[in-house]
Amino acid sequence: MVLHRPGPEGTEVLLGHMGGPFWARKDDGAWSIPKGEHGPDEDPRAAAAREFAEELGAPLPDGPLVELGEVRLSGGKRITAFALAADFDVERIVPGTFAMEWPPRSGALQEFPEIDRAAWFGIDAARRKITKGQLPLLDRLPALLAG
Repeated sequence: MVLHRPGPEGTEVLLGHMGGPFWARKDDGAWSIPKGEHGPDEDPRAAAAREFAEELGAPLPDGPLVELGEVRLSGGKRITAFALAADFDVERIVPGTFAMEWPPRSGALQEFPEIDRAAWFGIDAARRKITKGQLPLLDRLPALLAG
């Protein structure tokens, strides 16, 4: 879900910094839109709303969803993304968590937040922050907003 709003220097988009130890010390290329895969029988719009709520701990704001298309991420995951003009208070996030073995090969499972923080970025800054696989979604947004 690419939430966007007008900002002081143009369009801003909402991104979340990925949680967990791998991303802890990374910034550029370590941010993501709220997203997730959907099954073959699940409506992509319903999946987008579900993933937004799971990752940020708040319901998706009301408004029309405009499809931005599909991207394939480096791990093979395919996501269908939507744009939504809405504001969202980043202080409200209550992220979902995931468990992973940490430290590696320790046998100990630890829980980490899916997103450890969220922020609004202008399009140029967001292009530096977002993971490479999701970059095409930001590239598609200006044309959608202009048309």
